[in-house]
Amino acid sequence: MAKGKEGRTKKVEVATFDMGDGGRPADVDTLESLVRRLLSALGERPSRNGLLKTPERVAKALAFMTQGYQRDIDHLLNGALFPIQYDEMVIVKDIDFFSMCEHHLLPFFGRVHVGYLPNQKVVGLSKIPRIVDAFARRLQVQERLTVQIAETLNTKLNAKGVGVVIEARHLCMMMRGVEKQNTVAVTSSMLGEFRSQPQTRLEFLKLIQKDSGGEVK
Repeated sequence: MAKGKEGRTKKVEVATFDMGDGGRPADVDTLESLVRRLLSALGERPSRNGLLKTPERVAKALAFMTQGYQRDIDHLLNGALFPIQYDEMVIVKDIDFFSMCEHHLLPFFGRVHVGYLPNQKVVGLSKIPRIVDAFARRLQVQERLTVQIAETLNTKLNAKGVGVVIEARHLCMMMRGVEKQNTVAVTSSMLGEFRSQPQTRLEFLKLIQKDSGGEVK
C-alpha cells in the first residue's frame, strides 16, 4: 500500500506472472462442437466430405497446443537440480518454440535463448527447453512468455542471474493486419546480475549472437 498526495492509502498493483499450472485438461468434445459451429459461421458446410473430420482434428490440435496449462513445473524438474561449485554462465540457445497468440489465436514461433549464473546448483540441460514448452504451449503474448521463463528459472534455481531472449515471427502480423513477412519481434528479460552487471549482460548477448556482425539468429 502507498500514500496518495492527500495522505490517503491507495492500493499499488504489481504485475505477477503465474509460474504454476493446475489448469484442467481441454474439453475436446466441446471444442469439436464449437469448431463445427465456426465452420458454419464462416459459410462452410461441416457435413461436406472434406470437413467431416475437421472439427475433431482441430479440437485435438488445440488441446495439444495448449497443454502447457497442465504442466507442473516442480514435477517437470523432477529432482533435476544438482549441487555443484560452478559460477560461470550456463547458456542454452536456439530453443525452437511454437505458441498461440492470445489476441488472434494464430501461431507465433521462433527461438529462445536462455542463460543463467548458478548459485551452488545447476539444472539438467534438457529441463530448460521443457520449461520453455510448458509456458509456450498456452495462449500467450511474447512479452509475458519471456518473463515467465526468466522468473521461473530464477525462482527454482535461486540463480545469481537469469537472461532470456526470444525472437519470433507472428502469423497475426504476417497473414493479416500489416502483412509484413520478414518482421521479427525480439523481447528480453534480465534478472539479477544480468540486469545489474552490464558486463554480464553483454557477455550473454555476445554468446547468443549468430556471427561477428552481431546479427542474432
